[in-house]
Amino acid sequence: MSCISAARRAAFNILLAVEQGSGHSDDLLRTHAVSRLSALDRNLATALVLGVLRWQVRLDHQLKNFLSKPNAKFDCEVLLALRLGAFQITKMERIPARAAIDESVELAKQTGHRFAAGLVNAVLRKMAAQADVLRAQSGDATDSPAALALEFAHPLWLVKRWVERYGVEATRAICQHGQAQPALTVRLADAAVEAELAEAGISLAPGKLLFDARTVVGGDATETEALHEGRARLQDEGSQLIAELAAASAPQSKKILDACAAPGGKTLVLAERLPAARIVACEISPSRCTVLRKRLVGFGERIEMLCADAAALETTQNYDLILVDAPCSGTGTLGRNPEIRHRLKPEDFARQAERQRAILASALKTLSAGGRLLYSTCSLEPEENEQVVAAVLAASHEVRQLSLVVALDRLDVEKRFAPQAAEQLRAALTPEGALQLVPGAAPTDGFFAALLEKQG
Repeated sequence: MSCISAARRAAFNILLAVEQGSGHSDDLLRTHAVSRLSALDRNLATALVLGVLRWQVRLDHQLKNFLSKPNAKFDCEVLLALRLGAFQITKMERIPARAAIDESVELAKQTGHRFAAGLVNAVLRKMAAQADVLRAQSGDATDSPAALALEFAHPLWLVKRWVERYGVEATRAICQHGQAQPALTVRLADAAVEAELAEAGISLAPGKLLFDARTVVGGDATETEALHEGRARLQDEGSQLIAELAAASAPQSKKILDACAAPGGKTLVLAERLPAARIVACEISPSRCTVLRKRLVGFGERIEMLCADAAALETTQNYDLILVDAPCSGTGTLGRNPEIRHRLKPEDFARQAERQRAILASALKTLSAGGRLLYSTCSLEPEENEQVVAAVLAASHEVRQLSLVVALDRLDVEKRFAPQAAEQLRAALTPEGALQLVPGAAPTDGFFAALLEKQG
């Protein structure tokens, strides 16, 4: 029996689980099966999983050109063996084509598809013979949505939406962001942590938006004591910014609700920025509540865990500040969560919006008179953003929308921003005063935030 490398086997198993809807790549890449691999194998497995998921649309298109029956249907394992081999041949020039082909053939055999192994071998050999041509095709996009979708391996229907909303060049930038490995960003508890990380061999660069953020440019920060013990934590700058905006919108708050709290990064920012406040961290999933409780244990009684549905909160509570970072389609995070593009359907936006309106309406009932609520998503879609806010405003005469410019100004005065970030963020405000961060235009994932106030 031929050998399959540990990295390729791990990548294949993760891709199979994702394809079958049994997990998300981000979670599966953090399991014991991956962590026990050597550093080199971990890095290769991660590159293979995320690369295949990012480029799947284009890989499938290219594979069809080498099939005698382009519309043939394959068993999942055979298709994944083909995709893994095709990705290595067309996108990973340092990997010998022979290794990519042989191990893909062996994957097909060992998963019970011995009769398909010959086809996998033949197709990938043909691709390898034209590898230079296939790689050169990566830069042939025109301004049409179809060309953009193929070049950047995104669903055509999604690209068409973005072109209509944001224009061709902005859509190109969004798609490029979706194909790139996201920067690894850490938030530091204090200045001493930066020196500690440097001593551990971690090279950091300043954040693009926030003073407390750093981008990891060298070393494995995930293996440091500072990260394991919470003195530094992984968190995208856009995610950090949302919590910073919430805190700056109501700095005198004494009682705060984080309505959709997991995985807890924004809760921690709120606790740091508003040390006199008591925070209730709400999460619907029992398993995520367990993880969240462990993460927040260092704050003692200041943070209370509530395992409950944010769409059905008890109305006896009165919060000064509420953060609703609502579950959403995640179209602003396709670089970080590439499989979203394959699972998402056009009708999902309406379903998400219904849930978001329910959560927002429920949270507003627990907001005290004069209290502020920050609604946010990591979506680029109006159905989940402006239209949700508009629907909630239309349903209640007690609530009004405020501009986030005041919060941005406060953070600027407090020197919370990296150089030029304040001006960039002010330029990203909508006419209603909401913030829409678009990947490519902003150095972060896509985020939306709108500030609401309950009138007395």
